[in-house]
Amino acid sequence: MDYKKQFAENLEKALNGALDAKKIESMIEKPKHADHGDLAFPCFELAKIQRKAPNQIAKETAEAIESNLFEKVEPVAAYVNVFLNKQMVSSEVIKTVMESGQDYGNLNVGKGGAVTIDMSSPNIAKPFSMGHLRSTVIGNALALILEKTGYRPVRINHLGDWGTQFGKLIVAYKKWGDEAAVRENTIKELLSLYIKFHEEAEKDPALEEEGRLWFKRLEDGNAEAVTLWEWFREESLQEFNRIYELLGITFDSDHGEAFYNDKMDRVIDLLNEKSLLTESEGAQVVELEDETLPPCLIRKSDGATLYATRDLAAALYRQDTYEFVKALYVVGNEQSLHFKQIFEVLKKMGYDWADEMHHIPFGMMLKDGKKMSTRKGKVVLLEEVLNEAIELAERNIEEKNPLLENKEHIAKEVGVGAVIFHDLKNDRKNDIEFSLEDMLRVEGETGPYVQYTNARACSLLRKGNYEPADASVEIVDEEAWPVVTELMEFPDAVRRALLNYDPSQVAKYIVDLAQAFNKYYGAVRILENEEQKYARLSLVQSVSVVLTEGLRLLGIDAPKEM
Repeated sequence: MDYKKQFAENLEKALNGALDAKKIESMIEKPKHADHGDLAFPCFELAKIQRKAPNQIAKETAEAIESNLFEKVEPVAAYVNVFLNKQMVSSEVIKTVMESGQDYGNLNVGKGGAVTIDMSSPNIAKPFSMGHLRSTVIGNALALILEKTGYRPVRINHLGDWGTQFGKLIVAYKKWGDEAAVRENTIKELLSLYIKFHEEAEKDPALEEEGRLWFKRLEDGNAEAVTLWEWFREESLQEFNRIYELLGITFDSDHGEAFYNDKMDRVIDLLNEKSLLTESEGAQVVELEDETLPPCLIRKSDGATLYATRDLAAALYRQDTYEFVKALYVVGNEQSLHFKQIFEVLKKMGYDWADEMHHIPFGMMLKDGKKMSTRKGKVVLLEEVLNEAIELAERNIEEKNPLLENKEHIAKEVGVGAVIFHDLKNDRKNDIEFSLEDMLRVEGETGPYVQYTNARACSLLRKGNYEPADASVEIVDEEAWPVVTELMEFPDAVRRALLNYDPSQVAKYIVDLAQAFNKYYGAVRILENEEQKYARLSLVQSVSVVLTEGLRLLGIDAPKEM
């Protein structure tokens, strides 16, 4: 069913092997306008080889192509444009989707190799804000896309459960904390203590030193410090898990930074063995001058270890544990330098697998054009957003379909799906402006729009008493062709999402498919003609299969009714 490949093979024959089929395939384009055909081949490169005008080559090549796969082959300026045989291709595409079901678009490029994905990773004792949403949902969608393409994803929640901020929090709790208040509303109280610490530290800089001192005590195993830290961690995890459950996301590991405390000596020993550590102003660093990067700081002058030491220890532990073929770090743009340094240090240590470690950066979630900041208390809580989105979806259902069964469950699928889709439809490197109104619109490029389109398709299938029987169907509607060509594109969208580590490729694709289907629905009375009904409903069923699978790859449910 790879028509691009078949077109390339026809071209190779017509060109008497002047270019091989693989090279030709990479040059084939999809015309912007449907009246220019379904596929096009530019002849500019051949002009150098054949020493002829590209328009002349296009004309000769078009005349030499003979295949029942094409209804029409025509030269247009320097291009060979082909129109696929609509009847034949429509039947093949629908048959393939129906027979494959949710496996349509699967690619076995991963051959079962493990891919670790460092994702979500909020800091304990701080609220789960909208800022954490991006890493969480991008990481989860990538895991689902990797699974579809034959890899074995390992979702890792590398919790921020260590570092100087815990020294600061212990100081704040000891000075201003109230145990009963913290037990009643842990994260909210701890956040206000954290904010108060920073406000007070601006007036009294000695507080910063006190915070560092308490973190050192925590590192050294001081009983009071450890007890408070464990309590903060446990309470935070309970709160986070409630949000993960709402998002429908699970992890294979929640080893946070603290887990690597006893694994960092190994890193330092290995770096020493390989003579990679040098001293700089009392601290220990790995020089990365040859890589045109600043030195990677491994141990501070007071003996404290850093993020880099921990991430190196984590990489070694994960390679030992999972034998990953790729390791992905779904972490914001601002950490780019850090990961470049980590990967280069691992390469210097002689680990070939470091070539397959990738930082997957993403832009910020903005509120009124500004970055959200926990330290300044300017933060939008994710759980509040999710609950508000669900309530809004409930109100919409109550207004438009009050007799709907399982209203609460469907409202949750729509509300949560809207929040996830709003993030994933954007190229991950771009910043996103937070807007609940935009998320929940049932028109435009939104999650509810795609879910509603699928529910509409399912409603047609119920009304038409559709039962899949014979997979070979004959579609005669001209209006169905744009839908068929979209269905054909799904495996390509999955491939692009994998190659670019970019779930927006799938999100944009399902919006395009939904739009093509809604146009078809508006133009053709699908259930009216008994002779055509089965073939038309087979197309509708194919659309529902692909929309449902596309949404699933983004971590979103596809309700059959709305």
